[in-house]
Amino acid sequence: MSTQRTPHDRRSFLKLSLGAAAAAASATSARFSFAQGTSRTLRIGNQKGYLNLLKARGTLEKRLAPLNVSVSWTEFAAGPVQLEALNVGSIDFGDVGEAPPIFAQAAGAPLAYVAATVTRPQSEAVLVPPQSTIRSVADLKGKRIAFNKGSNVHYFLVKLLRQHGLQYGDVNSVFLAPADARAAFERASVDAWVIWDPFFAAAEKSLGARVIADASGVVGNRAFYFSSQSYVANHPDVIRVVIEELDKVDQWGKQNKDQLASELAQLWGLPKPVVDAAVQRQQFGTQPITHAILGEQQQIADTFLELGLIPKHIDVLKAAPSNLA
Repeated sequence: MSTQRTPHDRRSFLKLSLGAAAAAASATSARFSFAQGTSRTLRIGNQKGYLNLLKARGTLEKRLAPLNVSVSWTEFAAGPVQLEALNVGSIDFGDVGEAPPIFAQAAGAPLAYVAATVTRPQSEAVLVPPQSTIRSVADLKGKRIAFNKGSNVHYFLVKLLRQHGLQYGDVNSVFLAPADARAAFERASVDAWVIWDPFFAAAEKSLGARVIADASGVVGNRAFYFSSQSYVANHPDVIRVVIEELDKVDQWGKQNKDQLASELAQLWGLPKPVVDAAVQRQQFGTQPITHAILGEQQQIADTFLELGLIPKHIDVLKAAPSNLA
């Protein structure tokens, strides 16, 4: 997990999260807007997670009120839908996993990465039923493996197989969304399931699923916070406040895992022991966007191009902040 940051470290992070050039370019216009009493809006699109916890606390609205900024919230079922909303100009900020931004950028969305979580490799894994004869990654050859097409676990599976001397074509891919994949897993119509938390923890607790491998040493498995290029350029002060408040929630969760699990269990409608398992292996921390982090994203993009999942090569750096660490 990430090392605990001091208040000075957090302030440095907030300065790094947005490019100095963008901040400087918009500072004059922002001061003019405030002088004229112009109100602004931050439209947040969120999945059920940390942004919900931030919304419930009401601290973001309090922080943004002196800047004459109001906040609206729209909940989405999945990252791709959030990014579609960004593309058509319906939201200004959101949270998403590794894979959806690749597809959004390939589709021409005006995406800007503004922050990332630390890596969370233990939060996704290849699972098999408790009675399965599969004991290793090598045993997956020729087997039916369920996973969400074009997702973070799709990339994880490709990298895992290669690490163990297998090719993607050596397994039989069964493309299923999590709910359908779980049903297929339960009735043994697939041999393995590649999935992330909290579905991962639920399968362990209720089905006795066994872990063949998690993503440790294979892929990072991050989440990202995003905005649009224009919103970042015009409202860097707003983005900085949002990231700072999210970081506070993250640091609170690290120190209060039991309460965090209780809140998430209620949010997700899952038994608390399931969420406890997911929270205990979760890594905590929010980071600025760096060349290294976007390099990881570029590898995912290149792999998806190789698999024919995106139609053209994309340069992930075009979705970067103005200056990178």
